[in-house]
Amino acid sequence: MLAGKTLAEFHGVSESYLLKHLKALVAARILGSVPGPRGGYRLARPTTEVSFLDVARAIEGPEPAFRCTEIRQRGPIGAPPEACRLPCSIHRTMSEAEAAWMNVLKRRTIADLTAELLQTLPPERQQSIAAWLEQHIREGDGKRRGANGST
Repeated sequence: MLAGKTLAEFHGVSESYLLKHLKALVAARILGSVPGPRGGYRLARPTTEVSFLDVARAIEGPEPAFRCTEIRQRGPIGAPPEACRLPCSIHRTMSEAEAAWMNVLKRRTIADLTAELLQTLPPERQQSIAAWLEQHIREGDGKRRGANGST
């Protein structure tokens, strides 16, 4: 388990920014949280069961990224509504692109990300990350572990 402040430090982002997203991930049951000064966050499901799409939807919401505002009907020569019954080529293209993006996100999991990082990060970088995390991981009962794993 890691504290929100620790996660923000690790990623180099503001704590308030990250906490907003962590709360959304808890609400989506991707993360679990323990409140209080010794609390923190951890994955609520196995990494093989959390897709990038799950994370994106939790943070961005279920609405499509592209929102058609039907600009064909605007301006001095706007088309009448009856001429715009079918989506325009921009709408169709953006919908197709979003479907492709979502399919990729659906296929990739947190486990895939972990495996890729283990294959691509140099061993010394992996060791420094592991050492930093070991110093900051909290036990599930809220106790903080020391660098050697003791409480």
